[in-house]
Amino acid sequence: MRVLRFGLKPLIFLAALVPAALLVRGAIQNDLGANPIEEITHQTGLWTLRFLMITLAVTPVRRITGWHAVIRLRRMLGLFGFFYACLHFLTYLVLDQFFAFDAIIADIAKRPFITMGFAGFVLLIPLAATSTAGMMRRLGRRWQRLHRVIYVAAFCGVLHYLWLVKADLRDPRVYSITLALLLGVRVVGELARHLSAPASRSRLVAKSPRPANAGHYD
Repeated sequence: MRVLRFGLKPLIFLAALVPAALLVRGAIQNDLGANPIEEITHQTGLWTLRFLMITLAVTPVRRITGWHAVIRLRRMLGLFGFFYACLHFLTYLVLDQFFAFDAIIADIAKRPFITMGFAGFVLLIPLAATSTAGMMRRLGRRWQRLHRVIYVAAFCGVLHYLWLVKADLRDPRVYSITLALLLGVRVVGELARHLSAPASRSRLVAKSPRPANAGHYD
């Protein structure tokens, strides 16, 4: 546990900041290509999707490897996904549209890929707002149900990318397949858990002592 808290977790935190740092350096050095705003938008969008996929992969990794401590990384990874989603949206809001809210609203209403991207971003907001331990305690079981919305947000993000790209669809398809696999693992895990629950209850009943006055019906 100490290795995770004082070693691995800080290293992952610093590594997760590297893409943002590289974009800042590229902007300062004027090294982001012919269209720097497009490059920033593209990179922050990609890193949003990557962190969402990594966050969703934490539970399957825990189940497959038995490394239960990895679950402690999930909140941080999810918040980095939200961090890059904020950078992605702010790039569009400030650098691309210059706070032209009428044009932004028109874009959201008329351009499906922007509609999906905006929907995914909005869905991430309550997840980030309720990511604290205090909110987990207050919401109880509702917290887990709420945070399953991350699959919907990831789906919106993948669809946003698919509809944005018009020529080379290889990268969007990779994210689509990855999300489908992660969702499939989750569904299989839930089915296995529900199927094993009655069997577990039956074993507990079978092991429980028979009351002294119980009748014999065998």
